[in-house]
Amino acid sequence: MNRNHALAMLKKYLNNQNLLKHCLACEAIMKDLAPLYNQNLEEWALVGLLHDIDYEITKNCPESHGLEGARILSEVGYSDNIVAALRSHNPATGHVPNSILEKALFAVDPVSGFIVACALIHPNRSLSELDLDFLMNRFKEKSFARGADRNQIQSCNNLQLSLNEFLLIALQAMQKISPQLGL
Repeated sequence: MNRNHALAMLKKYLNNQNLLKHCLACEAIMKDLAPLYNQNLEEWALVGLLHDIDYEITKNCPESHGLEGARILSEVGYSDNIVAALRSHNPATGHVPNSILEKALFAVDPVSGFIVACALIHPNRSLSELDLDFLMNRFKEKSFARGADRNQIQSCNNLQLSLNEFLLIALQAMQKISPQLGL
């Protein structure tokens, strides 16, 4: 499966433009993480892109989010690695991330939303103006971007990355595609 096929599938299942942008952000971050672990760049990027393919289908049944996406991708022939990553990225499913790919997606999912929230409150409302200090200051504010689970983001230590390293990688990845994200 290639990116064009994945993007077409994603657009078939998702109508919300902000959710599509979230998936693009996760794709970019996963793509930049893969080389750090000598992993398959295309596979990691596809996991980031497709991880929320079932979000609109399962929005009223959050414990199914990830499981339905895994089923969809399994049926069209995506690899077991990709399917397992989708299944384990949502803590509500009860599936615990085990592989490095699963652990990466688990940490990446909320960090992209956190960085978008930071951009939206920045005076210039732009990713290009954000820096690590700004992110770290907002990260310490527990009332800021409450939906971005701090513990899940900090699970980056399971990737042998400090929070600072992880936030910087994620920010730089998102800055590369800022026009696509509208930030």
